[in-house]
Order: sequence, then C-alpha cells, then structure tokens
Amino acid sequence: MMNRNKMDIMNFARPSVKNLKPYASAKDEFKDFDQELIYLDANENPYENGLNRYPDPHQSVLKQRISELKGVPVERILLGNGSDEILDMIFRVFFEPGSDNIIINTPTFGMFKVLCGVNNVNFKEVSLTEDFQLDPEKISAAIDKNTKAIFICSPNNPTGNSMKMEDIKELLSKDLLVIIDEAYIDFSGNISWNQELENYKNLIVTQTFSKAYGLAGIRLGVCYADPEVITLLKKVKMPYNINILTQKTALKQLEDERVTKQEVAEIIENRKKLETELSKIGLVRKIYPSDSNFLLIKVDDADKRYKELIGQDLVIRNRSKEPLCENCLRVTVGTPAENKALIKSLIYLDTK
Repeated sequence: MMNRNKMDIMNFARPSVKNLKPYASAKDEFKDFDQELIYLDANENPYENGLNRYPDPHQSVLKQRISELKGVPVERILLGNGSDEILDMIFRVFFEPGSDNIIINTPTFGMFKVLCGVNNVNFKEVSLTEDFQLDPEKISAAIDKNTKAIFICSPNNPTGNSMKMEDIKELLSKDLLVIIDEAYIDFSGNISWNQELENYKNLIVTQTFSKAYGLAGIRLGVCYADPEVITLLKKVKMPYNINILTQKTALKQLEDERVTKQEVAEIIENRKKLETELSKIGLVRKIYPSDSNFLLIKVDDADKRYKELIGQDLVIRNRSKEPLCENCLRVTVGTPAENKALIKSLIYLDTK
C-alpha cells in the first residue's frame, strides 16, 4: 500500500499547469496594502468610497479566521466563489481534457457531471448501494489507467446520509485523488475529513458557507488540502476571485460562532420533528436517514405530489429521476412555521 505522505502530488497535475506561471497582480507584488500609504500601483479609481480598491487576493484575514475555527493551517486553505468554483479549479488543474476520467457515485451532487462536460473530462458512474452507501468493490473495478480521481459527497446530496468512514479510508489508500464535498457536514455531527489532511496527501475537502452559515447569497466556498495541492490551485485561480463585500460579510458572520451553532442545532431539532410528522402521513412511504438540512422522502407519486404542493404555494425538489430515487422528493428543513405549512398541505393532499 502506498504511503499517502510520500505521494508526489505533482504526478497528478496536468503538465501545462505544472509549468504555468500564475498571473501576478499589483497586490501580489506589494502585499502590505493595509498600511496608510499612497497607492498608485493598481490603476484604481483614487476617490475613496469603500469599494474603489481591489480586495486582498489572498483573503489573508478571512483565511486566518477560518484556520482558527476549523483547526486547519492557512497553507492548507483556498477560497472560491462557492465550492463550484473550487471544484472547477480542481478539474482544470488535474484532469487532462479528452483523456482522463473520474469516478462519481450516483445519485450524487449534479455539478460533478456538469463540470465533466464543461472541461471535457470523462466520468464513470458507480451506483451507490441500496442504502445509499459507497461500494468500494465496484469502484475498484471501474478504475482504469486513465482514472485520476474519485468524487464523494458526504453527507450526500440528494440522499442526505453520510458515507462510512471505513469505505472512504479504503478509497484513500488507492493511488488516486479523493475529493470529498462536505457542504452539509455541520448538520451531521461527524468530524470533517479536513482533520485527516496530514495523513492523506491525495485528500481534497470542499465546504461552503451557503448552508450552515446562511450565506448562500455571497457565494463563498472553502477548499482544504495538502499545501502542494493549494499551490497548484492558486495557479489557475482568478486574481481577485473573492470580492471585498464577500470577505467582510464572511468575517462578520464568523465573529461569533455561537450564532451559527445555535441555528444548526435548531435546524437539526426541526429536522427530527419534521421527520416525526411526515411519518404519520399516508402518502409518505419512506423517510431516509439524514445528516443534512433536508430529508429525502419516498411518496406514492412524486410527480403528482410535486405539482400539487406548488399549487399549495410550496416548492420542494422532485428527485425521482435520479438513480435509486424513484418517487422521491427532497424537502429542505425550514422554519417551524414553514414546516408546519408543509405538513398541513401534505395532510390535506393525503385526505382529499
């Protein structure tokens, strides 16, 4: 078995990226731009309005705060416009268009396939088991000489469950990159895989501020990885990808973690209550276990119930076309009032 700490991560990178010299902005050449100096280096509008200057391209203050909260060194952190941008950077750094392939475990986050299409990267679909877990044996059988990575969503979207730790560790033992999307990790009670980075150079973890932190509108994602991976990703990162407003908003939200923890605790409690109430409704056939801020439920007729709920001014997600998700609806956990409205509408539809 390969020693993960001895792995040469550069062997995974595309040759064109390894040899790429990244763009250097004015704020890369002179980095102490928080000082009270006269700045005539970046061709900015000189009239101060709070937004006339370019943002810190390295998001140093924000990264330091994230480092303190998550227990991950700054050199292992990269920020992106949502985790979507980070995933796209991973594709551009590591996967050669038209030849390399990745493995995705369906049903899963739809952006994985989209990014394959955008970047001309082939993908192999390996179905999850009936209880929505990884199947390491089938994944291993799907690996060929052009396979570069395995993409995992845990907790998974749209199923809501976390993947077994032993299965992920087995996949990490292979000579492949393993990318774990942890958008919903805060609702799971599990320890993030970003705490295992020192043990696995081939591990890349992505998270987002869109869910637990309630900042979907600012589009901020986080990547945790080996410093060599971060260095490679920086080569293709846009110079000022995280704007001033996003950085300031995120820092303000991170001033007091108690607010986020309280909201997460309430969402988890409301999820449990919602599950209890849904289980009493006849048209609901099954409620799948969830470590996220949503529930996947199997109903008698997903297409019909989806349309009926829209008629009741309730918008949920019909996932019945996804593998293993026939007649399944995905329901986000709302406020107590919103959840009550959903239950009331479903009871009405069940009895009419």
